[in-house]
Amino acid sequence: MWKYEKKLQYPVNIRKKDLKMAKYILTQYGGPAGELAAAFQYLDQRYNMPDERGRALLTDIGTEELAHVEMISAMLYQLMKGASVEELKAAGLGENYATFGRSLFPSDSFGNPFNMAYIKVSGDYIADIESNMGAEQRARATYEHLMDLTNDPDVLGPLSFLREREIIHYQRFKELRDYYLKQKEKN
Repeated sequence: MWKYEKKLQYPVNIRKKDLKMAKYILTQYGGPAGELAAAFQYLDQRYNMPDERGRALLTDIGTEELAHVEMISAMLYQLMKGASVEELKAAGLGENYATFGRSLFPSDSFGNPFNMAYIKVSGDYIADIESNMGAEQRARATYEHLMDLTNDPDVLGPLSFLREREIIHYQRFKELRDYYLKQKEKN
């Protein structure tokens, strides 16, 4: 399958607690354009691809999205490290604390839980690839919005890395779509 290296794709070393930023970043953990949704979507869609090229790309990007879940989780834990219950409440994270303590729960920044309805599959591999291109663009835009909300270089570094990966994923999906469209034209 694949070998798991016990290190993040990009180092996350946040030194300053920022609970408001943690709440914002939570959306990339369990929100509709978040990393968990992308991972499930791509890993599910891979079985509908017409050949190994498509299955391999969706497997590669889907598992990379799981690595991004790890990065987001590390960011959240570091941004919330040492926070008191009062600080969590003041930042709007009291509901999360009441139910899950200091554990993370996949939700968006409004506290809405992760929902499998975020996963887009159609049974049409071209439609699914184009949906994935849209998903990558929405994730890129979300990272740009998150970057607008902070000036902390320790937070901006990982967010910038994740944003760039969304651009690369979009390009890979576009290449795959174009390849399949050319194959259809030949037939």
